[in-house]
Amino acid sequence: MHGDVDHDILDDALRRAGASWDAAQTHGALTARLAVAGEAALPEVISVVLEGTDPANALRGECEGLLVSLFESTHGVLAARQSEFTPLLPDESASTARRTEAIAHYSEGFLHGLVSGQVDDATRNRLGQEPIADIIKDLLQITRAAVDESESEESSEQAYADIVEYLRVATQLVFEELDAQKAEAPR
Repeated sequence: MHGDVDHDILDDALRRAGASWDAAQTHGALTARLAVAGEAALPEVISVVLEGTDPANALRGECEGLLVSLFESTHGVLAARQSEFTPLLPDESASTARRTEAIAHYSEGFLHGLVSGQVDDATRNRLGQEPIADIIKDLLQITRAAVDESESEESSEQAYADIVEYLRVATQLVFEELDAQKAEAPR
């Protein structure tokens, strides 16, 4: 689904390169910028995620390669409109708390990606309309996601799965809504 990019590998590469973004935040921002700006967003995403890192550092080059691969695979999945998109999150072997933190970070990154960089007036207007406005409100809530210690592990796992499914569908919907808006725009 994400080419050769694994959450933990990207997370480690970003950390070693000195980036302040983690893998889930990065994927959230990347998917949102794809929705807003299309394929032209790649250099911007790389610049934002790797801001403050040393351009001469080989570890930054490794991150750039992973980001290009993630960008291309994510764009391919979203553009295919087959509903096969999944957010880049830790696998099931990670604790529920770590995975829940990652969905919060994905949501933060996605929201950042929607409003950062250049956003034309038509897109800005579309962000304020349904269903995207409702998705933005939901994502703001998800940024505060945490495991409820009073709930059973099974209940926490179900809540996590439900949120991941929501993020999957919401990301695809935002991409399709903004892509359709770009197609309708006068040239």
